[in-house]
Amino acid sequence: MFLQNGRLAIRELIEEDKQLMVKWLSDPEVLQYYEGRDRPADLAQVEEDFFGEAGDESRCLILYEKNPIGYVQFYPIGDEEREIYGYFDALNTIYGMDQFIGEVSYWNKGIGTQLVEMVVNYLFTDRKADRIVMDPQTWNERAIRCYEKSGFKKVKLLPKHEWHEGEYRDCWLIEKKRE
Repeated sequence: MFLQNGRLAIRELIEEDKQLMVKWLSDPEVLQYYEGRDRPADLAQVEEDFFGEAGDESRCLILYEKNPIGYVQFYPIGDEEREIYGYFDALNTIYGMDQFIGEVSYWNKGIGTQLVEMVVNYLFTDRKADRIVMDPQTWNERAIRCYEKSGFKKVKLLPKHEWHEGEYRDCWLIEKKRE
């Protein structure tokens, strides 16, 4: 295991996870919130997006009671994101993260909040992040509530920031600073 906290754990993606990722990223319920229902993924897309060159990105499978239930990734944000987000201090270590629970029977059980808190603690403690950012779409109230419960604050509206289901959607830049 890469990280574990009680019944929740994450580990790096492995080849055997490809079919799970295809299953989750072709499920309309999941896609409504992640990528868009008009963009179901096949094996080739999953291989390219999640198993191709990763750079400094950590790509992980989420396990709950040893059952695979979703995906999380985290990465130092690059110069382009820093500029879009308005972070011009190059000395700050800033990480971004994205996640989804692909097994919808695990939604609304507090697992997302546990996951975010576990990864945030790891990024602050082990990766020495100064702040962690995410950019959820403004209409995704469930995700935003989860992040706010984990201590994230809305910082800036990002108009027409992300392509989702045929249009550019507004997003919130949210952040949590190391205390």
